[in-house]
Amino acid sequence: MNLNDVLNDDTKRVAIIEDVCGLVDEEVAKQKGLSGVAVKAGYKLVQGVKPGFVRRVVESLLPEFAAALEPIRAQALAQGQAVGSYFANHQQEVSEVLLAVTDARATSSEHGSVKGAYGKLRGSARKNVESAVPGLGKIIEKYV
Repeated sequence: MNLNDVLNDDTKRVAIIEDVCGLVDEEVAKQKGLSGVAVKAGYKLVQGVKPGFVRRVVESLLPEFAAALEPIRAQALAQGQAVGSYFANHQQEVSEVLLAVTDARATSSEHGSVKGAYGKLRGSARKNVESAVPGLGKIIEKYV
């Protein structure tokens, strides 16, 4: 069973979305310093203005993330490693794959505000995404 197969199971898909949204909440809460204040404020603003926005983004990106992450998951298994551990040991590689998906989505967006906001946050995204990779690996390991 691969990541895309798991997403075809509605019950698992809903649970994965819940877990990923929880991971995003945790990662935002961990932010520190001035940039952390900005990230937390922006996240709170988005949640207030567009309730469910983060969930919708996770839902829409999940198939693309799954397709991009499947080769890495398969490589972990081929090497006899647990996916969670492999992701934790390859944070940069995994984060680059995830950011390639979001970069492509932002580039193709017809909304200037989305492109602008993404462009402002992209510089710090690598560090934040890398921080979330071990948790993401655990989520994948839990469901696949």
